[in-house]
Amino acid sequence: MLRTGASRLALRSIAGPAARPAAPSFTPPLQWTSRLSSMASRRPQLPPMRQLTPIQGAVLRRAMVGKIDRKAEDRYQHEKLEPHPELVTTTSSVRSAFSEVATPEAPKDVDMMARVKYDFTTIKDTFDLSAVPRQAYLIGLAGVLPYLATSISTVYCAWEINHSVAGYGYFLSAQTAEQLLHFLEPLQVGYGAVILSFLGAIHWGLEFAGYGGNHGYKRYAIGVVAPAVAWPTILMPVEYALITQFMAFTVLYYVDTRAATRGWTPSWYGIYRFVLTFIVGASIVLSLVGRGEVADHIKGIPGAVDRMKNLKDDAQQALSHQEEGIGAQKAADAAKED
Repeated sequence: MLRTGASRLALRSIAGPAARPAAPSFTPPLQWTSRLSSMASRRPQLPPMRQLTPIQGAVLRRAMVGKIDRKAEDRYQHEKLEPHPELVTTTSSVRSAFSEVATPEAPKDVDMMARVKYDFTTIKDTFDLSAVPRQAYLIGLAGVLPYLATSISTVYCAWEINHSVAGYGYFLSAQTAEQLLHFLEPLQVGYGAVILSFLGAIHWGLEFAGYGGNHGYKRYAIGVVAPAVAWPTILMPVEYALITQFMAFTVLYYVDTRAATRGWTPSWYGIYRFVLTFIVGASIVLSLVGRGEVADHIKGIPGAVDRMKNLKDDAQQALSHQEEGIGAQKAADAAKED
C-alpha cells in the first residue's frame, strides 16, 4: 500500500481498535515470522473497513491504488491511430456523443429531405401567428389592404402607359392612366403617414394601461416621434416621401420588436408587426418600381409644396388681371365724361 499524506492523516484519526473477543491462537512458521517481523513492527494494524467512517474509507481506498504503469502509458502515447473509412457514413456525425465509433451498419433508406423539412418546420414555428388574437390579425390585414391596392394600381397605370399605342392602352388611355397615377400616389403617401401615426399611438395606449410596467418618457417618445416623422412626408415629392416612409416603418418595426423583447408589449406583437411591415414595405417597393418605369414618359408629379406654389401664383395672376380690368374700366369711364 502506498503511503501518502492523506493516508497518514486518516490513520492518525482512527481510534485504536475496540476490544474484541480473543481469536484462536495461531503461530506462524518460523520463516514467516522472520520475514514479516520487520514490516509488522513498523505498520499499524488497520481495523476492518466496516468500522471506518465514509471519509476515512475513501481515503484508504485511494491510498491502496497501485502505481501507474509507465511503460503502458508510454506505449499508448506513441501508438498511431488507424483510420477506418468503412465506419464513416452519411449519418455517422449524428451518433451518440458517448459512443467511441460510429455503427458500421448505416441505414439503407436515408431521407435526404429531412433537413429541408426541419428547416421549413423551424421557419413555420418562427412565424407562428397562432398566439395573435384573431380580431387583431384580421383587422390589421384589412388595414394594409388599401395601401397594397394603391401600389398595385400604380404598377398597372405604369404598365398601361408603357404599352399604349398612339395614346391608347388596353383598358385605359395614356392620359387617363397618367391622371389616375397622379391621384393614387398622394393617397398612398397620406395613408402611410396615418399608419405610422397609429403605430406610434399604440405605445401610448400600452403606457396608459401599464402593460409591462410604467416606463414614462421612454415609451411616450415612441408615440411622439412616429407622427413627427410621418407628417413631413406629405409635403415631399412622392419618391422621397415613399423612401422616407419605408425607412420609418423599418425603424419602428425594430423599436417594436425590442419593446416586445423587454416585455413592454405582448409577446406576439413582434411577429405580428413583421407581417404587416412586410406587406407595407413590399407595397412601397412596388410603387417605386412602377414610378421608375414611367419616369421618362410623364411629367413630374407635383408635390404639396408645388401645388401650394401654383395656387399662390394663380391667385396673384387672377388679382393682377382683376386690377387691370378695373383700371381699364376707370379709363373708359373717364373718356366718356370728357
